Parts: sequence; structure tokens; C-alpha cells
Amino acid sequence: MAGCGPAGLTAALLLRRDGHRVTLYERFETPRPLGSGLMLQPSGMAVLDRMGLAETVARRGARIDALLGIEEHGRIALEAPYARLGVPDAFGIGIHRASLFGVLYEAVLSQGIEVRTGHEVTTSRTSDGGRYLVFSDHTHSYTHDLIVDASGWASRIDEGEQRGLLPFGALWASIPITPDDPHARNLLEQRYRRAAQMVGVLPIGSRSEGAPQEVAFFWSLRRVDHEQWHKTPLGVWKDEVRKLWPQVDFLLDRLTSHDDLTFARYAHRTSRKAHGNRLVRIGDAWHSASPQLGQGANMALLDAWALAAGLREGRSVAEGIRLTTRWRREHVALYQFVTAAFTPMFQSDLALWPLLRDRMMAPLSRFGPVARIQAQLMSGLFGWPLQTLGLDLPDYSALAAAMAPRAPSSTPSKC
Repeated sequence: MAGCGPAGLTAALLLRRDGHRVTLYERFETPRPLGSGLMLQPSGMAVLDRMGLAETVARRGARIDALLGIEEHGRIALEAPYARLGVPDAFGIGIHRASLFGVLYEAVLSQGIEVRTGHEVTTSRTSDGGRYLVFSDHTHSYTHDLIVDASGWASRIDEGEQRGLLPFGALWASIPITPDDPHARNLLEQRYRRAAQMVGVLPIGSRSEGAPQEVAFFWSLRRVDHEQWHKTPLGVWKDEVRKLWPQVDFLLDRLTSHDDLTFARYAHRTSRKAHGNRLVRIGDAWHSASPQLGQGANMALLDAWALAAGLREGRSVAEGIRLTTRWRREHVALYQFVTAAFTPMFQSDLALWPLLRDRMMAPLSRFGPVARIQAQLMSGLFGWPLQTLGLDLPDYSALAAAMAPRAPSSTPSKC
């Protein structure tokens, strides 16, 4: 298993529980997550629920009842409450990547799964009866019955050069908050200036018991502009953010240097082959996309579940990984297509796309079937992925009870 992200850790846990001997290879000397906040949707929570980890994860996150995006003149460009999903009490969970990583990694260690750190994978090769990984120091692993590539969108395992980098990335920061800070505690909020600028705030809970609550703050930025941003005084950039969203001033005050923000790059790509001889790709190593629909971790969790189910049901390793990719292929293709279509409406230099977003898509999304489809897309449930994999939605009343000490008020303030 290559990679200690959500895909690799979840797959390792599920396969170990099925009796497989699992070894995790991680390029960092100490396994750690990359990035700030993410959204756990009902699709991903269905997997965590079946693993018995949903309530533990929920306690570390923040309940999100809706996504709200407003363009610079005050017009609502995106409004997507989970109430439109038609699932009683459903909600999303904003969570720091470190929190999700911590829950999964602790479970991996408790299962006695071997984790080999400091092993940067460059490729893999076949040998008699198996496949092995080759590392950057020219050593290699022992031969495995199956290599699971969960090493992310920049995977180098039999893929060659990195492809599909998107022109826009994002600056991220995880910022501690206090109980009296003026932000909505149960909304993912965004503000847009056309599609060229976007600022957002996502509540992400706390990383451990007793730790402060945090929000993920993000600002979209072209990759080619990152170096210039780093050379520009931070105050100049803050003034630009304030013009678009003055109410986030209290968060900007807590950013004191460029180093407080991390630049994240994104890629939209689908691997040429999802599986090969004793090799299968899951998560971003198979399919990566922009974060506009917030599906990355959720798709990874579904892939990991499908892999374990496929190997259980298949009469051989080869049949098991064929089942895995067959069960996931249509859902993956659907979300790759939809994400590619939606991304220019929120991150691009073109004027037409945000115009379509604000004048056509936003009004349509408030009516009947369109509102329901939008909610299904947001929640990761469009295309019936749970039914295909024999999964059910989690018990949201139990999740809400687990999060009760930090539940937001019924009338949250808005930035």
C-alpha cells in the first residue's frame, strides 16, 4: 500500500480486518496529512459509519448545514442546504485533515499494521508471482500479491510525468477562533468576484479534546501568481480580501506573515489505467479533481470500501480489482465530468462562466428537482454510489448527539 492519506489508511484498515497482511509505505519520515480543511459528505460518512469510526470523526469536526456563496454585489450565487437532500437531519462535516488523519492512523496502529516511513515510491515492477515497489534511494520492497497505489494525484507509480495541473490553486490557513467571533458556525461560506477571486471560510472543529475550534480560510490564486504574491507585502493582499469580504477582517488580523498560509495546487486527471497486473489505484492516484464539489476524501473512502469488497467477492486478486474498478467507474466518471464543468464557474478568468452561474444556475437551483440534484451532487450521492457498494447512510441523529457539545445555534450569524 503506497500512501498514508485517507485512501491508503482506510484501505489498509479494511483489508487488515478481512485478514490480509498489509504494509503501508509512506514517503515522510513521520506520517502526516497535507492541507487544511475538507468536507466529509454523507457518501464518505457512510463508509466511516460501517467502520465504526463515524462518531469519533464527527466529534472532531463541525456540523455544516449548507453551502452559501455570494458574489461581490450581494447576489446569491450558490445556496445548497442539506435539507434539500430529502434525508432527515442530514448534514456535512467540516474537519481538519489532521483530525481525520489522526482517527484513521490511530486505528491503523491499533490493528498492528506495519507502516514503513521514509520510503518515497518512484515506480513498481512485476516479478514472479507478485509486484514490488521501487524507492527513490533505488532500494525496493519485497514482493507483494497486490500493490495499492494511494499516493495521490502526483503518483509516480507507472504513470510518468505529472499531468493535469489546474491554473488555479488556493492559499489555505487553519485559524483558531473564539466563541464570540462573528462567523457562521454551521455554513461553508464563500464570496466571489466573478470567477477570478474567491475567499471562503469553513468551520473545521478542533484537532483534539481541549484544543481550540478552528476555521479553514482559503483564497483562490493562479499558480503563476503565487511567487509574486509571496513578494508582495501581506497588508496589500489583506486589503484586497477585505474589499471582497470585509467581515473576515477578524481572521485576517490573525495572519501575521506569508508563512501562515500554504499554497495548494490541484490537478484534474484520470489515470490511463485504474488497474493492472497486481496493481490498483484508488483515490487521487486514480482520479483527481478541483475541490469545488468537495469530494476528494469522500471518493477516496468509497474507493477503499470498494477495494475491500472486491477482494472479498473476487475469486482471485485479478478478479477482485476488476470488480473494484467496475463498481466505481461510473460514479468516478460522473463526478470527473461534473467537476470539470463546474470548476470554470468558480475559478477561471473568463467572464461568461460566472455570468451563467449567477444568472442561470443560481436561480434554477432554487426550484424542485434541480435543487434536489444539486444537493445530491454536493453530498456525493448522485449516481447511487452507496447502493452499488451495499452501503447505507449513517444515523444522523446519533452523529448529531455525538457533536452536541459543539452544536451551533439554530440562528447562526453570518459573515
